[in-house]
Amino acid sequence: MNSSSAIEPKLEIDPKQKYVSRQPDQNGFINYSDEEHSTWSTLYNRQTEIIKDRACDEFIAGIDLLKMSADKIPQLPDINRKLKQLTGWQVENVPALIGFERFFELLASKRFPAATFIRTKADIDYIQEPDIFHELFGHCPLLTNQAYADFSQHYGEIGLKADKADRPMLARLYWYTIEFGLIQSQQGMKVYGGGILSSKQETCYSLESDIPNRQPLQVIEAFRTHYRIDELQKNYFVINQLSDLQQLVKLDLITLIKEAKILGMKPSAYVPKEDKAC
Repeated sequence: MNSSSAIEPKLEIDPKQKYVSRQPDQNGFINYSDEEHSTWSTLYNRQTEIIKDRACDEFIAGIDLLKMSADKIPQLPDINRKLKQLTGWQVENVPALIGFERFFELLASKRFPAATFIRTKADIDYIQEPDIFHELFGHCPLLTNQAYADFSQHYGEIGLKADKADRPMLARLYWYTIEFGLIQSQQGMKVYGGGILSSKQETCYSLESDIPNRQPLQVIEAFRTHYRIDELQKNYFVINQLSDLQQLVKLDLITLIKEAKILGMKPSAYVPKEDKAC
């Protein structure tokens, strides 16, 4: 299964949640345990092998630029120093769950929200809450790319202006691009979505399985397509280059949301499961 997203299901803080973000010291550093560093190392080394020839070139370039340690969990001040120089972005420590308003505020101000806990060994292959590996490995490499970074900022600005009733559909577009997007490169289909690239199983499945439907990104279709946070995806949307993302924010997304609502949601590809389809 996939790692979870940065926006959904992080809607409200659940007192029963399993994981809680770690608090840094006065210098912004977190004292992770040897076991936590070992978990990062397992995930990092495994995933860097899996994404070879599957991740888009811009993601691989971002991995090289950030030079994250393969042995220790990166500290946010170190990541932020590099991102600031490259695209002006920062990563901000947040609780495991945040609401739409806070999420859009952070993106609009060039701050990417990241929960700073890491999954346990028992959850090594799948965790519903987005952990530090998902956030740093899955998303930060492409925050070194200006087109991707600019889209993220403008998306946050649009989200802040949107009515609360429209925000779930904006979240759905985010899911099908930043979290689970595919890109048609000159070398063939590649992955740019962070939810895929931080997942052992979904990285291969998204490109090689004959189960999911892959289609060129059409915004209204993305708005109308159900997804699940706890299963491998049944639908993926494909762009041609990362600059396509910048074109999305030039559209009148709010009007397109209204059109999508009139058309209604498409039939779900998932077996019904209460409170899981979005």
